[in-house]
Amino acid sequence: MSRIYAIAAAAALAALIGGSAGYIWFARQDQGDPLAQCREGNVGGADIGGPFSLLDKNGATVTEKEAITRPTLVYFGYTFCPDVCPFDMSRNAEAVDLLKEQGRDVDLVFITIDPERDTEKVVGDYAEAFSETALGLTGSAEQIAAAAKAYRVYYKSQKANDDYYLVDHSTFTYLMLPETGFADFYRREATPAQIAKGVSCMMDVTG
Repeated sequence: MSRIYAIAAAAALAALIGGSAGYIWFARQDQGDPLAQCREGNVGGADIGGPFSLLDKNGATVTEKEAITRPTLVYFGYTFCPDVCPFDMSRNAEAVDLLKEQGRDVDLVFITIDPERDTEKVVGDYAEAFSETALGLTGSAEQIAAAAKAYRVYYKSQKANDDYYLVDHSTFTYLMLPETGFADFYRREATPAQIAKGVSCMMDVTG
């Protein structure tokens, strides 16, 4: 059933993407873009990312400038997610480990889209379960909405009569660079090796 939710989320995101010139442009190569050769997502000119103010495991405020100080994989999900989020986070953590073996330091950030259940400690512990250096972030509903809007993330909670509801959401992983911002996105089909290859290429190009 979660696969159905994922398909619905992807369809909704595609509708959002198609409605604005500032969203992700699929299948576009910008010949004047030096990073185009590295992109798994084949993307150019995307308006992704921006300011956010969230909370870490200890309740301290973290902004995008503090969270993204070097190449960073950013993923939006939630800790009650039954299968998609754990799979994607495990893959992203494995990609970070592959890059570390190459002597490349890359960070991993997990931002919840379920702030009602994902408290500071819950989301912090969840992120660290995949990688001891991963940063888990949460915040108020308004703070999460602002961060999700900046990253063009779709999410919507399913109606339920208890605390075991699911949340539809898009499942892209974003590569953010501290100096230039959004660099690429990775779909669920991307392997750890493909992500590591793309990030490595980006780091070589940007120096």
